[in-house]
Amino acid sequence: MEHDIFFSISQTPNAEGYVPSEQEMFTNYYQQLQCADDLGFGVGWLAQAHLSTEIQKSNSKPVVPHWQGEVGLCTDFPQLAMDSFRRTKNIEIGSAVLSILASGGPIAQAERIANTLNLLGIDANEKRRLHVGFAAGRFEFMARPYGIVPRNSVEEAAWPALRGQIFIEASDIFLRLLRGDTINSTQTFKTILTRANFRSDEDWQAVQDAAVEFEGLDSVPEEIEIPKRYVFEDLKIIPQNFRRELLQLVAGTHDPKAQQFVNTILPVKVFNLSITKDEIIDATHQKMSELYHPDGGQWKRSDMPRTSFVFINAEQGLTPEQQTKAAHQEANSALGAYWNALEGTIDPSKVKSASNNALIGNPQDIAKQMVERFHPQDRVMAWFDFFNHDSDRVCRNMTAYMEQVVPLVEELLE
Repeated sequence: MEHDIFFSISQTPNAEGYVPSEQEMFTNYYQQLQCADDLGFGVGWLAQAHLSTEIQKSNSKPVVPHWQGEVGLCTDFPQLAMDSFRRTKNIEIGSAVLSILASGGPIAQAERIANTLNLLGIDANEKRRLHVGFAAGRFEFMARPYGIVPRNSVEEAAWPALRGQIFIEASDIFLRLLRGDTINSTQTFKTILTRANFRSDEDWQAVQDAAVEFEGLDSVPEEIEIPKRYVFEDLKIIPQNFRRELLQLVAGTHDPKAQQFVNTILPVKVFNLSITKDEIIDATHQKMSELYHPDGGQWKRSDMPRTSFVFINAEQGLTPEQQTKAAHQEANSALGAYWNALEGTIDPSKVKSASNNALIGNPQDIAKQMVERFHPQDRVMAWFDFFNHDSDRVCRNMTAYMEQVVPLVEELLE
């Protein structure tokens, strides 16, 4: 079993209402990054966000109207990744995730990643890899200023199914440019909507009706072509000769068509969410073993990190039973604050569901849970800083995980 770590750098109130400054948030991140490097975590995954979550609450269509604070402070993954590499010796760095619809779109993002890889690879002895997790982005407001909004009544009716198609178009551009291609927009993914793109007949009917009215059609169309988002003549990104062997790609999408499409271009792994059900994870592994790009080699369980909240209590002065009880209290408090921030009301059923997917307890509890829930060849992406701004405690939790839990897991798997 392999072990990665996720850094949210999320400036939100903890259960006690405390909100650190931006400077304190990054000081905490660097402390935890150094600790993770010393402990032997494989990849440090950085959450990326854009624009103020607080200010978007005043928008006409806020995405998270009740969120307090900022969902994330890492707005420039390439720059923070390079600084993180400079400060560490062994850990690799990844994005979870980079929105290729925001910050100028897929062309600008591809060029930033190429430049980062070029700088990283100048040292011929550098073997650590940059893991680029990319997606449309969970919070839609972050891409709206870059034109990712409905342009007419047809697109309004087709949203958000259309947004998934925009992501495929953007992925086509992003990946082919990173591959080194010279491309123009006549060669990129074309969006043609049909009934298959929608969850219900009613949803598809609404789009058909909008097309009839908007385009003045005499009959209901069975397919609707959507004009491309990205229109450009021949281009190629620079630098061109960066060390592509240092690049690992991961798509943050559960759309089977998108997963298959990106793997026609380059080897692209996939993410799962912390609340993804086991049967979906197993089905995804089966599917990816069939469609993973051959240049990536044979698909492995570790190619899809298992994101998991970790609420561990190994604090001194407590009995194992007291540690277990305290860990559950800490989990319920943090998860309740999270769902309250997302929706404005605490839904006990969602807290319970998230708790069932989290690792909670003392080191012995968590080792047992991992062996019961995870495959021996899984890669766990452990999330310790979830609504927890006590950086010393976070580092103690990370240490207990790697020095107590991991050896127990390996022992139980023998």
